[in-house]
Amino acid sequence: MEQRLANSLIMTVNEKKFIENALVSDIRVDGRRPFDYRNLTIRFGSEDGSSEVQLGKTQVLAFVTGQLVQPYRDRPNEGTFAIYTEFSPMADPSFEPGRPGDSAIELGRIVDRGLRESRAVDTESLCVIAGKLVWSIRIDLHIIDNGGNLVDAANIAALAALSTFRRPECIIGGEDGQELTVHPPDVREPLPLIMHHFPVAVTFGFIGKENIVVIDPTHYEEEVMGGSLTATLNTNGDVCAIQKAGGDGVLQSVIMQCLRIASVKAGDITSKIKTAVESYNTQRALRKIKRHNPSSAVSNVAKHNEESTQVNTETKSIEQSSDTNSSPSTHDVTNIGSPEQQSKTLKDAVKPKHKKRKKSISNANAS
Repeated sequence: MEQRLANSLIMTVNEKKFIENALVSDIRVDGRRPFDYRNLTIRFGSEDGSSEVQLGKTQVLAFVTGQLVQPYRDRPNEGTFAIYTEFSPMADPSFEPGRPGDSAIELGRIVDRGLRESRAVDTESLCVIAGKLVWSIRIDLHIIDNGGNLVDAANIAALAALSTFRRPECIIGGEDGQELTVHPPDVREPLPLIMHHFPVAVTFGFIGKENIVVIDPTHYEEEVMGGSLTATLNTNGDVCAIQKAGGDGVLQSVIMQCLRIASVKAGDITSKIKTAVESYNTQRALRKIKRHNPSSAVSNVAKHNEESTQVNTETKSIEQSSDTNSSPSTHDVTNIGSPEQQSKTLKDAVKPKHKKRKKSISNANAS
């Protein structure tokens, strides 16, 4: 709450002198050194193209959307992108609802200049049909809490959201080759934007008559500083844009010192953005994997075992029934006749052949 009241209240002379005197001893109000950055946290939403950045007590949300529009006449093969900022009164009492103020317009222009002039986004890859249809990328920046240095926080949020945004895949077909088919995400995997590099904005503040330089100024330091310098650089050390606002002139040596420090900070911030994006892509890939329910898998195995047990039981019963049916026939064959008949047949087998013939003839005559 103290951060929000800072803009609505006028700081006293003693408070301003306290901040300036502390900087002479290389100490800031929050305990940092002049060239120390605040803690940076990058989070992503459940949908692609949304990010949340918290730099100290400054909090910014970014949302990236896209739609098919007609290209500009002077650039028929390139897509477009635009940045819109919204300063909510919830972030600071000095922000008024309605039309964007000067600070909101300046913030959007600084972030837009760093991305557009450096050609960080490959706009030619956004072309669908030359001269007819291209993708228009829109970046919405929402200031949730103003704790100072909104430019850096908004720039990081825009880069993080652009890195996770994915547009639907489009295919041109038909007889005339002009029929456009836009595939939904559940049919075909959306395509990410092509980012050539990450232009990171680093802001410096000049405080006091001696122009003491501090990096990442807080809300209180912004009320005291006489001017600011925002340098946008990438990891290669290329200067993408420079914005000097307010204050007296700055020596060339001071500007070169700021650029050297900004180059190091830009590399650190870029590595944090890439690490956060890789973690998000990993989680996104895991969410798309169709996992089997363990309980259903166990039930299926139990059902399969039960069916195999039933089949084995039926097989055994069939074998037993076949054995019982075959056993009486064996007994019938082996147990034909009484013991007397068996003894007679043995006697007949022992008798000579001529006696057997006489007995068979007498039996025939008797019949």
